[in-house]
Amino acid sequence: MKRRLVLLGPPGSGKGTQGELLSADLGIPTVSTGALFRDQMARGTALGVEAQTYIAQGHLVPDRVTNAMVQSRLGSADAVQGFILDGYPRNVPQVGVLEEILATQGLAIEGAVSLELPEDLIVGRLLKRASIEGRADDTEPVIRERLAVYHRETEPIIDVYRSRGLLLPVDGLGTVSEVADRIRRVLEIVA
Repeated sequence: MKRRLVLLGPPGSGKGTQGELLSADLGIPTVSTGALFRDQMARGTALGVEAQTYIAQGHLVPDRVTNAMVQSRLGSADAVQGFILDGYPRNVPQVGVLEEILATQGLAIEGAVSLELPEDLIVGRLLKRASIEGRADDTEPVIRERLAVYHRETEPIIDVYRSRGLLLPVDGLGTVSEVADRIRRVLEIVA
């Protein structure tokens, strides 16, 4: 089944988990910018080396580098049948770049699944994950700052996709399987 989807939601909303389940359902890859960064850095590519310099300083990787990595990944053979983007686009300018990348192939995004959860629940999830995984630097103030960055830079994408009739909001409360079932329903997938 060909699908070109964007998976949206704040940090801790379950995008990674749901993306992998959806990937298995549809037989298409999840393209995560975090995984792209790690892969490019591990292989020592020019883009990976450049990304590493920003990440090591605690800065966001510039759009120019991220866009190039995504464009390269979407040109891979396994993405021809479709893909699920997790962590990209990260801001409104990247929405335009993504459209340009896909337009060169005569393609477009078909839907943007937005996982919606109360912020206090997200903070609780991230604090619990930090405790389990030993992430001492993931304190509540740090988590709240990450959420503020999400609201300021990424959340406006929701309005862009809503205005284009592509937004598919999904209640992110509940078990992993309950949320996955809601996503399947909005995408009209028979699991």
